[in-house]
Amino acid sequence: MDVFDILDRLVAFPSVAGKPNGDIAGWIEAYLAERGAKVTLLPGPEGNRSNLFATIGPADVPGYILSGHMDVVPAGEPQWSSSPFVLRPDGERLYGRGTTDMKGFLAASLAVVPALARLRLARPIHLAFSYDEEIGCRGVPHLIVRLPDLCAKPLGVIVGEPSGMRAVRGHKGKAAARVTIKGRAGHSSRPDVGLNAIHAMSEVLAAAVSEAERLTHGPFDPAFEPAYSSLQAGVIAGGQSVNIIPDSCTLDLEARAIPGVDPASLLASVKARAEALAAGGFRIEWATMSAYPALSLPQDASLAALLGELTGEAPLAAVSYGTEAGLYQAAGLDAIICGPGDIGRAHKPDEYILASELTACQRMIEALGARCAA
Repeated sequence: MDVFDILDRLVAFPSVAGKPNGDIAGWIEAYLAERGAKVTLLPGPEGNRSNLFATIGPADVPGYILSGHMDVVPAGEPQWSSSPFVLRPDGERLYGRGTTDMKGFLAASLAVVPALARLRLARPIHLAFSYDEEIGCRGVPHLIVRLPDLCAKPLGVIVGEPSGMRAVRGHKGKAAARVTIKGRAGHSSRPDVGLNAIHAMSEVLAAAVSEAERLTHGPFDPAFEPAYSSLQAGVIAGGQSVNIIPDSCTLDLEARAIPGVDPASLLASVKARAEALAAGGFRIEWATMSAYPALSLPQDASLAALLGELTGEAPLAAVSYGTEAGLYQAAGLDAIICGPGDIGRAHKPDEYILASELTACQRMIEALGARCAA
């Protein structure tokens, strides 16, 4: 199978984040096993989703991980020109959900496996494919904790998120949370006997806006746009009718932190303001929705030099989106981003990747294989 056949098969799996992924994980497992890779499925605690780890070459020697996620975002937008889960070629463009983010990288990695197997690698190349990346990098921590049982400590991790095949050394960290306020319903004519959850939430929202403004004053990291950490209220919902005192209100918050700043710490003042409302009789629930640390690979790291040689371009300092790379780095592994496609095409109707981007990714992985065979 060539890279286009493989991408066609992968896109056909509607592997939306948060859903069972046995079909896609099982297909990849069989493909790799048939081509001589040592493959391990790693079920997550959810019971119906698994990570996958595979090794080509000797597992007891330090090598490199090619990291990607099998899940995609939903594709319910009516603007799709064709079925999102059927690969549609149109010239250089290959349309379908996940083509760029990030089944294109998976397809390129899988397509190169037979060539890697023929090289009789002295250093291994591992494939680490995760689940539920799109809802907060929930799957990969369960994979990372198993790495000591699966292989020698890797020399580096290449996370194949879409970067136009330009290596990237950094990204911001993220923390997202949902605060729910429970009050007491009643007729709107008697506000004195109810507890208005929306009114209470306005204090939490004000705290979030205040913290967002404070963050614009630094600290700064000029590698990013914007150069400071940020916080926003993204979704708010509550109430049933204008003449009913709302007994419930929810607010979803997101913080993005420059390297060196704990993303969760940016939400601390907002959480404190919410919890203070309990003194007024409200019930407060705070739930973490997602969290991952920033990535900051030093410019002089050997992994950065390697990717510069493999791609022919010096790595970029940073991108605005987040990836699983920060979690690998937090676990003590050097990590870098480099993959086919453009993040600007992701998470929207008529997502596509270019055929030339897939072949460029294959060439990069083949070049890595040649290094590992030397």
